[in-house]
Amino acid sequence: MANTIQTLLLLLAVMVAVAVIARRINVAPTILLVIAGIGLALTPGLPRIELAPELVLLVILPPLIYSAGVAMSWREFRFNLRPIALLALGCVVFTTCAVAVTSHWLLGMPLAVAFVLGAIVAPPDAVAPVAIVRRLGIPRRIIVVLDGEGVANDATALILYRFAVVAVSTGAFSFWKAAGTFVLIVVGEIAYGIAVGWLSLQLRRWVRDPRVEITLSLMTPYVAFLLPAHIGGSGVLATIAAGLFVSWNGPLLIPAATRLQGIFFWDLLVYLLEGFVFLVTGLQIRTLMERTDLSLLHQPIFAALLTVLVVVVARFIWVYPATYLPRWLSPAVARRDPLPPWQWVFFLAFVGIRGVVSLAAALAIPLTTASGAPFPDRDLILYITFGLIVVTLVGQGLLLPRTVRWLGLTSHAAEEREREHRAELAARTEALKLAQSRLEKLAAEGEISPEVLAILRARHDYRFRRLPMQTSEGVDHASAAAEIRSDLIAAERDYIYRLLQNGQITDEARRRIERELDLDEAWIASKKEGGLEPPL
Repeated sequence: MANTIQTLLLLLAVMVAVAVIARRINVAPTILLVIAGIGLALTPGLPRIELAPELVLLVILPPLIYSAGVAMSWREFRFNLRPIALLALGCVVFTTCAVAVTSHWLLGMPLAVAFVLGAIVAPPDAVAPVAIVRRLGIPRRIIVVLDGEGVANDATALILYRFAVVAVSTGAFSFWKAAGTFVLIVVGEIAYGIAVGWLSLQLRRWVRDPRVEITLSLMTPYVAFLLPAHIGGSGVLATIAAGLFVSWNGPLLIPAATRLQGIFFWDLLVYLLEGFVFLVTGLQIRTLMERTDLSLLHQPIFAALLTVLVVVVARFIWVYPATYLPRWLSPAVARRDPLPPWQWVFFLAFVGIRGVVSLAAALAIPLTTASGAPFPDRDLILYITFGLIVVTLVGQGLLLPRTVRWLGLTSHAAEEREREHRAELAARTEALKLAQSRLEKLAAEGEISPEVLAILRARHDYRFRRLPMQTSEGVDHASAAAEIRSDLIAAERDYIYRLLQNGQITDEARRRIERELDLDEAWIASKKEGGLEPPL
């Protein structure tokens, strides 16, 4: 137990150090975490840490998928459902077949085993691509498509993976039976996930306690994931359906206190889980090296490089027809969703980073078949998967910033942010006017005393004045004011702390004042990221 605690503390220390270094050298922390994991694995004397596939698929994956679903806009997801489905379903199936045929033809794998490999390496990771591209300043729609693909394609891949493993283990496979089961799983999981999301919101609405509500929110992804996974599904679709349902229906049902505390809790949880996943992924290199005769290492290296080439080329081959053909064949689609810039299409085709779900699926391959014979090429599949993850995550991950600059996506994103800013400002203004008319109506009906009315009007006028003018000059003035406000908040904090030390106020009073200052400071931080109003 002591060794386990020491190992966890070591991993946390490495995550902190990597986060600091990544910020200094402006590199995505996910890339450095994998490299750090490899470095730790090759360090003599450190204990071996082997990733249990059940830990990833049953413990880590559900909250990551659920949080992605809650953070995702249902409206944007629905609008982009066609490209998301074409990538999460079509591209995964196409890549699985491409890898299977190539591995069977060039590597000599039995066809069923080659399909196991194809299903494992076909889905881009649900976490890594979005974690890297969010910080690059690219258009929102690309992020939505990548996010939706990442959380949905795992379901397709895991279902194909289970069919392929059964085919290898038993030697029997029925296409029509598998297709019918696939449709049943998809429909059943979506319906079940919506039911879990609805039940979660009803329970949270009933308890009305932020701590209990956050506990229920943590239970929701596991309730959605574990039952479908236990009866033969993937659990992924049910989890993402629950997250999307909560995202769309939660704003009017979740109290402000719960939302403020929940945002902090889930941000920290996702940060720790993602960091742990990428770090432990790199640590798996020791397990692989202990299983292999180093003199024969050239075969898995060649197989891994060949698989990298196939999955990269297969994604390009799929993305371009999937983008252009629907618009050429259907004028209605072309009118509703005009053709995106070619830079967007190229970037979507280029981003195909694999991650921990693929590694967990490779580790979960049974050691033997139903007849008791060793599972064919199990260690080779594990090597290929690990090599693919390292090459795509580190190689493509390091190339992404240059690719974004070459394609000029940051200018597209800047124009998009300007449009969003104007729309957001207009919405805030109209909402404040609506509230003001409501206030004047209550005052006219005599339901508010003059003293209370004066306070409310002053507060309303204050919020109006905080809205910047709809010009770049107005935004610049508001940003400058926010910077000065940061200095004023620091001065207020220092003064309040001195009053506390001198015994002039209690700790309870200090905490109340400090909370208001924290919310104001959080507004300033959100303003730098595009926000306008404090969460009061």
